[in-house]
Parts: sequence; C-alpha cells; structure tokens
Amino acid sequence: MSHTATPPPAMPPKLAEIVDEFASAPRDVVLEMLLEYSDAVPPLPETMTDRAGMEQVPECQTAFFLRVEVAADRTVTTWFDCPPEAPTTRAFAGILAEGLTGAGADQVLAVPDDLYQRMGLAQAISPLRVRGGTAILARLKRQVREQIG
Repeated sequence: MSHTATPPPAMPPKLAEIVDEFASAPRDVVLEMLLEYSDAVPPLPETMTDRAGMEQVPECQTAFFLRVEVAADRTVTTWFDCPPEAPTTRAFAGILAEGLTGAGADQVLAVPDDLYQRMGLAQAISPLRVRGGTAILARLKRQVREQIG
C-alpha cells in the first residue's frame, strides 16, 4: 500500500507571481515596481480609521499598523495603515494586500520569512527597510496562527 505524502501548502499563487516578477526584473526597475505597489494598499474601512484593533509594527521606521482576520472558512483578510510619505513601507503592505487576497490561513503561513530577499529587494533597498518588511510579515503570520489556534 503506497502512501503519497500531502505536499506542504504553498504560498498564495498571486503572491508567488509577484515574487517571481520582482526576482526576474532588472535591478534598475525593481525600485519603480516596488513604488507602484505603494498605491495598492486599500483604504481602511470606516470602523478602523482610529486604528482600533490594529497592531503596530515598531520595527518599521514609520508608523505602521496591521490587522488580520481569519474567517470561519480560514480565508485571511488583511488591513494595513501606513502613511503615504513612507512609499517603501507602503509598498510592502501593497504587495501583501494584493498577494494575499483570498488566501487561506495555511497559504499565508507558507509564505517564506525571507520573502523580500527572494524578491531581490535586499539589493535595492536598505537592510533596515527589509527588516521592517520582514517584521510586517512575521506579525501578520503570528496573528493568523493565534486565530486558527
């Protein structure tokens, strides 16, 4: 009797596509691509305008807040709040907002912790910014873990 192992969950396909786009882009356009994502952060719903229930990410150089909600079907919804004058940090949020749309909890937890290095961003932006982006992802995943118990 043969048992086929279930493959481990993969990161959401949309996020994988974004990672590949960045990883294969010429270095001189990576920053432009990154900044395009700073416009991809959806506005907060009225109920969250005072950042109620949002967690601050102190590792970011600018005020950055996030909140994750896992629905009964394990679909993850994310909210980010970050000032427009911090385009790189907003871009991290935009990449996650777009890449994780409709993703399940297991897919979100399967996102590699070194996501931004895999995208080739470590060569394009400062280590401090990469660390901030990595902290955003770590807190997001922790909130998912806490909610799925």
